[in-house]
Amino acid sequence: MESPILYAFLGGLFTWGLTALGAASVFLAKEPSRKLLDGMLGFAAGVMLAASVFSLLLPGMEMAEAQGMVPWIPAVVGFLLGGGLLRLIDRFLPHVHLGPKDVPEGLKALWRRTTLLILAVTLHNFPEGLAVGVAFGAAGLDPTGAATLGGAIALAVGIGLQNMPEGLAVAWPLRRAGMPAAKAWFYGQLSAIVEPLGAVLGALLVAEMLALLPYLMALAAGAMVFVIVEEVIPESQAEGNGDISTFGVMTGFALMMALDVALG
Repeated sequence: MESPILYAFLGGLFTWGLTALGAASVFLAKEPSRKLLDGMLGFAAGVMLAASVFSLLLPGMEMAEAQGMVPWIPAVVGFLLGGGLLRLIDRFLPHVHLGPKDVPEGLKALWRRTTLLILAVTLHNFPEGLAVGVAFGAAGLDPTGAATLGGAIALAVGIGLQNMPEGLAVAWPLRRAGMPAAKAWFYGQLSAIVEPLGAVLGALLVAEMLALLPYLMALAAGAMVFVIVEEVIPESQAEGNGDISTFGVMTGFALMMALDVALG
């Protein structure tokens, strides 16, 4: 890889593009059923969970061992730090989660619900972009060879697949509220515009702090798992479609695991 930062940017553009594709469903005549959406959200959670394990945590521990570290220490420290950072942002950034609860969280702000909803999804998309950037940066710069280009591509494909239902889940509530389809699509895709930026930042962090790469990979994994547990799984089961959602998680995990092994 001659330019891991460029690859990271392209990977981020890909994941954003699939978010835009999911949001484009507002141009269809009929809204997808809630059961379908919950199954897709469960699938998204499974993909993210497998990506965190197979594309970030396990290669990170291999790198740590190759660098003479105790493998589990960077994994545990980085993982908890990633989740902790997302919790701090979640605690202070004004936002509102998808779902029936519909209660604003973070510091109080006199912003419209649309703005708060987009901020919530944007907050949860940024660590996905960061993870893509770290994976491509590791594949291009890690001297141990634990991270591969195939693994980074698998991560980008997996995150892109799970972004489609997120774009749908943001755009359709706006469409139901009376917003024109084009405007609802715009806001739906806007929630993931931070992913290419996060990807570039992730690759730059790897380039500047190569010795800390095992920690960075675990940090990205911890941030993604926080999003899964805090937002994606609860939303997928909020309407009583737990069995469908759980099957989606299992399917997404299995597909991402297969992608990582096949491409990595």
